[in-house]
Amino acid sequence: MSKLRRLIAEGKGDEGTTGGNRPLIIAEVGVNHEGCMKTAFQLIDDAADAGADAVKFQTYKAEKLASRDSPAYWDTTLEKSDSQFKLFKKYDGFEIKDYEKLKLRCDEVGVEFLSTPFDFDSVEFLSDLMDVFKISSSDITNKPLIEKICEHGKPIILSTGAADTSEIDEAVGWIDRFEVSVALMHCVLSYPTSDGDANLGMIQGLRHMYPDRIVGYSDHTMPGDMTTLEVAALLGAEIIEKHFTHDKTLPGNDHYHAMDKRDLQSFCHRFDRLLGLFGESEKRVLEVEEPARRHARRSLVASRLIRAGSVISVTDLICKRPGSGISPKLIDDVVGMTAKSDINEDERLAWEKLC
Repeated sequence: MSKLRRLIAEGKGDEGTTGGNRPLIIAEVGVNHEGCMKTAFQLIDDAADAGADAVKFQTYKAEKLASRDSPAYWDTTLEKSDSQFKLFKKYDGFEIKDYEKLKLRCDEVGVEFLSTPFDFDSVEFLSDLMDVFKISSSDITNKPLIEKICEHGKPIILSTGAADTSEIDEAVGWIDRFEVSVALMHCVLSYPTSDGDANLGMIQGLRHMYPDRIVGYSDHTMPGDMTTLEVAALLGAEIIEKHFTHDKTLPGNDHYHAMDKRDLQSFCHRFDRLLGLFGESEKRVLEVEEPARRHARRSLVASRLIRAGSVISVTDLICKRPGSGISPKLIDDVVGMTAKSDINEDERLAWEKLC
């Protein structure tokens, strides 16, 4: 069973990612291979080397996905295509045999193969290649496609970009009727997404709304120093998906807002360091704190000479370090006791000298 399938099927633990685990990372190649198998293999290899858990593609035929007059919804200064059909037609050349080759390459380098299906035919042949299905944000209202995917009984990763809560509830309801596990991905369906529009707090909102579901994050912000993904993971995203390319300077499509091998390596390295800082969640006294516990805490100390036979009063006492004597928290027990022998000024009180 793949790591993604196990995570989604078992459901979320009490702590999520912040319990001390790196999120599962999906490198979303999409169609950044631009129809070249050599490039696709390079992207798989790069993602595996950089620490990805899965590499995802997109499977569609333009004629089944978009009408010829479907308008662009991306920044056309970065992707020049003025219609969805024109863009999708550029990169829909891979056939079943090509996805089988991609699956084999993923197996060879030790990453999970995924591809988002956008039509019934894609669902059918991809089911033999994948343990988990991914549903695009754009298809969250596509009941026929969702139900077709559910018929295969495999866990689903559902992106929630551009959806309101009623639409998410509705889609989850369709999936639940098939008793299929589903993970929900916060996503902003804007290419690229500005940092100000990322709204990473919605990760926590989804975790609150769906406490028994895995929650993740599908990112469309510019990669920068990858802080966005770090914050998403610390907020509880247990799956992170981001577009992946071999060259961020290439024009158009999903290259310009994608991470590359170096970005992913940086994220994995920095997040592992953050996990080291996070440590344990259950509060307890650590071994490294024992010297401070003994010496930086205070004890009850005589503020003046206390003669044998004297009854201890508050004015006889002061709280000073180290903490190896009677704790100040027991001052109410000490006040009113009698000194068995002289207690010198600045001497820590001890039970054997009191009665």
